[in-house]
Amino acid sequence: MYRFVYWLMLQRLPAEGTHRVMFALLRALATLPGGTRLLRALYGARAAPPVRALGLELPTPLGLAAGFDKDARGIDALLALGFGWIEIGTVTPRPQPGNPRPRLFRLVRDRALLNRLGFNNQGAHAVAARLARRRARGRAGIVGVNIGKNKATADADAIADYVTGAELLAPHADYLVVNVSSPNTPGLRDLQAVDRLGELLAAVRAACDRASPTRRVPLLVKIAPDLADADVDAVADLAVALGLDGIIATNTTISREGLTTPAAEVERLGAGGLSGPPVRARALAVLRRLHDRIGDQLVLIAVGGIESAAEAQARLDAGATLLQGYTGFIYGGPGWARRVCRALLPRS
Repeated sequence: MYRFVYWLMLQRLPAEGTHRVMFALLRALATLPGGTRLLRALYGARAAPPVRALGLELPTPLGLAAGFDKDARGIDALLALGFGWIEIGTVTPRPQPGNPRPRLFRLVRDRALLNRLGFNNQGAHAVAARLARRRARGRAGIVGVNIGKNKATADADAIADYVTGAELLAPHADYLVVNVSSPNTPGLRDLQAVDRLGELLAAVRAACDRASPTRRVPLLVKIAPDLADADVDAVADLAVALGLDGIIATNTTISREGLTTPAAEVERLGAGGLSGPPVRARALAVLRRLHDRIGDQLVLIAVGGIESAAEAQARLDAGATLLQGYTGFIYGGPGWARRVCRALLPRS
């Protein structure tokens, strides 16, 4: 039914506006008496293989990637849709509106999304308060937090932004992700250079430990698919040397190769990162390279172009410990996570 409604109507509406309305409806349903139980009964994962990773017990290996719920506003509703955990963000220290609209587009022929949202979010203080209230109410479910720097922050002060975000959010996060791979914040991807990344990650690790002295918060880094192979190797070696807990592979791509959507239309849409099937092959290649390099020393979270259980299983077989989805969820609808999870094989 969702796919029919999407084909008939939703794909013709502005992408960001549709997201806001549908997300608001989902949150509203979850607040009704019995609403979350209804969502879980209709769409919750069944017979999914549980996973222990990052010191956590995850009910399924599939989580929702950062970008969908930037401000921790719909965690319980999203968990009811069959995801094993939710990663919120990207969250910056100060609130920011993001880039001018329109900034989110569908490439329906490619089942892809193009976004240049630019870390639009309510800021770390607001998100930390929301997460603290949720925990105080005894809400269950694993929540990771993805942090970034503000657009207005000078490159020379980028580390301070990440440290501030970590200090505010680490106490409320089941794990923390350093996002240095979005293509929509000028200069951000330059932080993936190993000489700068090492200093950044060491500072964030120290900030996490200060902010959460009684509980070690797992720390991961999210990398771009557009890194050269040698840079992927260098980041992997650095992550092991620094004692990071994992790597997320990968973010969106700036490549426009192999698209079915006409080139003129793609050019008209403008800059931004592509997600979905266009990033699938490279995301899988990066995952395999990471696993070949570091084996099981770190948790590898695979994301990018996962649409089906077969594709999810291929990532697990290639060395991923965990999986994330976003674009597959947008095109597949509220039952997508359940369909993927129930077909996955138990881990040996």
